[in-house]
This record gives sequence, structure tokens and C-alpha cells, in this order.
Amino acid sequence: MAEKSFKYIILGGGVSAGYAAKEFANQGVKPGELAVISKEAVAPYERPALSKGYLFPEGAARLPGFHCCVGSGGEKLLPESYKQKGIELILSTEIVKADLAAKSLVSAAGDVFKYETLIIATGSTVLRLTDFGVQGADSKNILYLREIDDADNLVEAIKAKKGGKAVVVGGGYIGLELSAALRINNFDVTMVFPEPWCMPRLFTADIAAFYETYYTNKGVKIIKGTVASGFTAHSSGEVKEVQLKDGRTLEADIVIVGVGAKPLTSLFKGQVEEDKGGIKTDAFFKTSVPDVYAVGDVATFPMKMYGDVRRVEHVDHSRKSAEQAVKAIKAAEGGAAVEEYDYLPFFYSRSFDLSWQFYGDNVGDSVLFGDSNPSNPKPKFGAYWVEGGKVVGAFMEGGSGDENKALANVAKARPAAESLDELTKQGISFAAKI
Repeated sequence: MAEKSFKYIILGGGVSAGYAAKEFANQGVKPGELAVISKEAVAPYERPALSKGYLFPEGAARLPGFHCCVGSGGEKLLPESYKQKGIELILSTEIVKADLAAKSLVSAAGDVFKYETLIIATGSTVLRLTDFGVQGADSKNILYLREIDDADNLVEAIKAKKGGKAVVVGGGYIGLELSAALRINNFDVTMVFPEPWCMPRLFTADIAAFYETYYTNKGVKIIKGTVASGFTAHSSGEVKEVQLKDGRTLEADIVIVGVGAKPLTSLFKGQVEEDKGGIKTDAFFKTSVPDVYAVGDVATFPMKMYGDVRRVEHVDHSRKSAEQAVKAIKAAEGGAAVEEYDYLPFFYSRSFDLSWQFYGDNVGDSVLFGDSNPSNPKPKFGAYWVEGGKVVGAFMEGGSGDENKALANVAKARPAAESLDELTKQGISFAAKI
């Protein structure tokens, strides 16, 4: 049992961990002061690549191409980069016990890691159908996507079942992006989800109708309003069929499940204050425990512009919250302070030839503008959300860089809206004037 001590420890190996390490390097750390501890075997990387470029049949993304922090146009931190910057990168190490009062972490191998300041960047883990007792959910080739090992398993399954039948369970980010990736790999794809339309947490029925028709035109079959209630397997143990709650049965060579995620907070239960399923923090990502910070998916933080607290699962917040925490830590050491975190919600996705961005809040009334005909070669349309007479959210499919910047500006400024009809008429030009 070895024991090591560090001034700072970042616990986690995802996007937040990579961006926190980068910010520490920018702020200046002495060799041996900082450690990043990850249960994954590779240095922190840009997780969105796994559901996009990693699965392409040609020119697929591979490490080291998407290590942090290339996703935001920053310096790529290769495994050797950490050592060059005096940061100890401790991989393939799962922490099984955290004692925040004693400022110590214990690994599965029994090693002890002491710290002065801890940043919790443990992220999320996927919800599995086996967690819900779904019959046959442990069959082979029922796959999930969160880490690079999952992506490698999916790549192998795509090769092994070339041109076969795939069922995607879930109609959110993962469902939409992986359905597209499987079609590009010439699979017969069926997407199944219980909601009345895809991406219901963000899309309106009108927006969803565009994507569902576009996907259907690309050959993706969509079954709504039901769930996978069980699976049958071949004698080999590989999945054979998906049984739906509505009584239908689908043949499947591969099943990919994307039904949500849960933040990894169990190590800290009872030791730190929680809220809305995450670890409660202030605007600097400080938790209720001195010298302990939480960032990314696990943090429930004050959303300054809306006057409430939220937990956000998205790469943009993972990057920015990590940078904010490190800046706050280093400023406090010098007796200074940083500005409060003032986050503008931002979500995006890319699939097939489509690319959309959303900024702000999707509450209140909504209007659709532009060309939302999914049969057109280059559809380009958007939406605004209006609450209390103000534009609070903005979405666009196929927008240019300048148009997407205009969306961000309008969502942050929250200007008054004369009328929904007028917004529809003006379209993107309304945002461009702000």
C-alpha cells in the first residue's frame, strides 16, 4: 500500500479533468503539486468524438487526435504533456473510498492519495437496462457508449455484424447520433423511444418532426411511444430480438442503449451537500466541504442569469466549470477573487449532414422560422422561445458561424419580442440586430 500526497488532486478522467489540468498549467503549478486520477487507461479526451467521428467507416477519429483540449481549439494534452507540465497522470486507477474530512482517497489496489484541495470531476455513468431488471438485457452485443472502451466494443460489433440489423433504444442525443452513425455504416436501423417525439427535453414537436422525417428519409425506422421490455438471445449469448412493450418484436444483431445517465456521486454520499441529484456548489464550484470543488456533470450550481440552481450534462459546461474552479482556487491563494460563474446554456449536435446549436432556455412559447423542409438538400431553419415577453432561447439548424454567434447574443441579452408573428417573419435577422 503506497501513499502519495499532492497539493491538488483532480478526480476523474473526462473532459472536466482535462480542462482543469490545462487551466492549472496555465495558472502555474510546480512539479509534483497536481495529480489527475482516472479509472480509464487513457489521458483525458473530448468525449463527444465517440458518438461522432469515432464510428465513421472511413477517416475515423482516433486518439491521440482528440485528447483534451482540442475541442475548444486549445492545446492538445498528450499523455507526455502532463509530465512535461509537472502533472502526475495516474491512469487505470479506480478510487473506491473518499474521506473528505481526512482529505484522502483510497484506490481499489489499496493505494492512498492525500490532498490539500480536491476537484471532483467524476462525471456521469450510463443508465443500463440491467439496472431496471429488463429480461435478457445482459445479452452480448447490447452496448452502451460513454467511454473509449465502449466505443471500441461498438466498432468491433459494427465490423462483426457488417450490414446487419441494429436497434437503438432511446431518442435523445445518443439515440440520434448513433442511429446516424449506424446508417452511415450501412446498418438496417430502428430507433425506439417512449416519448411522443425525439429529444423531448429540448426539441418542440415542430423541430422534432423535421429530424424524424429527415432520419426516415435516410432509412432509419422510428418507433415512438413504447420501450424495450425484454430481449432474446442466440445460443451463443448474442442478442437476437428486442421485445417491445407494445407487443412488437424486432430482429437485432446489435442493440445500442442510450436512455440517460446518472452523476457519479456515490463516493461522497453523506459527506457533502447535494441538490437536484448532484453535488451542490456555489458560483466558484466550491462544495459544502472546505477545499473540495465539484465540476461538470456532478455539480449543481447557481444559474445566475435565471436565478435558480441547475445541473447541466454537456461538454460546454464541463469545460467552462473546470476552468472556473481552477481560476477560483488559484485566485483565492493570492487573496484575490474571480467573477461568479455566469453560464449561458449551450447545446449542439452533428449527424449526417446536419448541425444544430441551441442557446438559452427552452421555456414559454416557441416559433419556428426558415426552411424546415427535410427533403431540401440544405435545410436551414431556427426557433425562438419567448417567456414574459422576452426571447429566452434560440435554436438553429445549418447556421453559419456568425448566425450562431447571433443566437448566443440574443439568448444572453433576452430582448423584448414584439409578437410571435413578427419573430417568425424576421427569423435570424432578429438575432443579427441584437
